[in-house]
Amino acid sequence: MAVKKYKPVTPGQRNMTGHTFEEITKSKPERSLLLPLRKQGGRNVNGRVTVRHRGGGHRRNIRIVDFKRDKRDIPAKVAAIEYDPNRSARLALLHYADGEKRYIVAPLGIRVGDAIMSGEKAEIRTGNSLPISSIPVGTTIHNIEIKTGKGGQLVRSAGSSAQLLAKEGDFAQIRMPSGEVRLIHQVCYATIGQIGNVDHSNIKLGKAGRKRHMGIRPTVRGSAMSPRDHPHGGGEGRSPIGLPGPKTPWGKPTLGYKTRRNRKTDKYIVRRRTKKNR
Repeated sequence: MAVKKYKPVTPGQRNMTGHTFEEITKSKPERSLLLPLRKQGGRNVNGRVTVRHRGGGHRRNIRIVDFKRDKRDIPAKVAAIEYDPNRSARLALLHYADGEKRYIVAPLGIRVGDAIMSGEKAEIRTGNSLPISSIPVGTTIHNIEIKTGKGGQLVRSAGSSAQLLAKEGDFAQIRMPSGEVRLIHQVCYATIGQIGNVDHSNIKLGKAGRKRHMGIRPTVRGSAMSPRDHPHGGGEGRSPIGLPGPKTPWGKPTLGYKTRRNRKTDKYIVRRRTKKNR
């Protein structure tokens, strides 16, 4: 998929780029696979803001995506490649032989008319879903399960992929897009191939309005606030942060401060994720 540049007829379009959508084959979604999305504006059930900078945005519908791929050994054909406003990846609409329709995350290189299947007997082909025990070492995979039958939870965003490195005992070693090597049980399912829309990371929004269309509100710097609103606030003119280091609005350390507390799954991490070049 290519990236298009806009003719800068306004200042906001000076460096703006967008998708060409050349791979999209259907403009309207499948109505039977839609759900209404009620926006919360980052608020919990008590009405308090728990996630800042959320609100507004264009109206959307939820597409019901099949992350479980639990229709085993039933062939399906790709009927369309569609846009999904709720995720960076594209969706592929599957028509199964028994008449059922389902959405899956569209892998790179998939085309309308391609045959896809899920199950232990499926071929090692892009879009097919198999248990990790049936996938050869070195294969590129995505939509990986953590718990058996729960559905794919790892590697689901545009352009991302993981690699199956080794198998030993009941577990397999998988290298994640972050560089982390993790143990996943071999009975868990994964999908062959890399997720499409690989140019998503090259898109430049260009103006603040596109952020607002996405439902993202402005972020105010802490140093521009008052001392009662943020630890970085206050002072005459531009003041340094001071303190031992940068803080969140609630006074907790940030920028490199480790917050992971999931000790139950620490034993499954073989190698921590690597820092990417910045």
